[in-house]
Amino acid sequence: MTSYAVVVPTLLRDTLADCLAALAAARGPHPDEIVLVDDRPDPDPAPDALAHALTVLGDLRERTTTVVTGGRGPAAARNAGLRAVTAPWVAFLDDDVQVGPHWCAQLVQDLGEAPPDTAGVQGVITVPLPGERRPTDWERGTAGLTRARWTTADMAYRTEALREVGGFDERFPRAFREDADLALRLLDAGWRIRKGRRTTLHPVRPASRWASVGQQRGNADDALMRRLHGPDWWDKAVAPRGRFRRHAAITAAGAAACALAAAGHRRAATACALGWAAGTAEFARARIVPGPRTRDEVTTVLATSVVIPPAATWHRLAGAWRHRDAPAWQEVVR
Repeated sequence: MTSYAVVVPTLLRDTLADCLAALAAARGPHPDEIVLVDDRPDPDPAPDALAHALTVLGDLRERTTTVVTGGRGPAAARNAGLRAVTAPWVAFLDDDVQVGPHWCAQLVQDLGEAPPDTAGVQGVITVPLPGERRPTDWERGTAGLTRARWTTADMAYRTEALREVGGFDERFPRAFREDADLALRLLDAGWRIRKGRRTTLHPVRPASRWASVGQQRGNADDALMRRLHGPDWWDKAVAPRGRFRRHAAITAAGAAACALAAAGHRRAATACALGWAAGTAEFARARIVPGPRTRDEVTTVLATSVVIPPAATWHRLAGAWRHRDAPAWQEVVR
């Protein structure tokens, strides 16, 4: 039987109790160790919240330890959890997932079948979407996790492999790209990563109408990925390129329209403004057509489609400047 630990970074969201309850109920050999990493920036307002969540673990409570990291981000939180475990394998779970009813047995099977050169085994993520209507833009974004490679929503790694490459890069402050960066470094070091058979549910969590704008901070992480893994990192990670080039063009057209209008060049300003309007309209349409097209959804998409291009452009430029001196990842010689 393969020994393993489970590490769950958390901000003590309401989803944590469901995550731990599903883990405790899963059939099969339970983890030897469970590490909950409390990454709240300020845990003082609810000191008993974590203790309350632990009650759902039942007998597994005795195998559980907690680590406090003080809001340093999921990469740093996972590294803290990694340092606390001794098992040969460590499975990372996000605090908003629910493992399947046979997850423990399937995980042990996944790990037992892994050849010696396999560093990691990824779980199968499922995202429940509404059956009575088309999914919203936010729901479709979450459903993209079902196609994502190496997502740490459910990812098991050999402890020795992680320590060999230095664990997660803590320069990634969000739950974005830190998983792809780690996987690329492991692959460069000669390890393999495969997909397992265990299943994990990732419900769509509620979000504000401006959540898609906040997600644009991830463009700064794309800039870091380019510095670390080269301009072709998209192909290496089999990641969708997204719409950044279009966002940059829309932003440039809008900025040019404002500058030209201020300088009194009305005809040129009008042309640039029309270009900005056309680009923004195309972006909004691409997000509205697949969705439910309710009044609330259309209003949200129209408003955020105006803000997202300049937000994406700003964060990409800021990330490029912030990480301008970051050295490229050098292949680890095993």
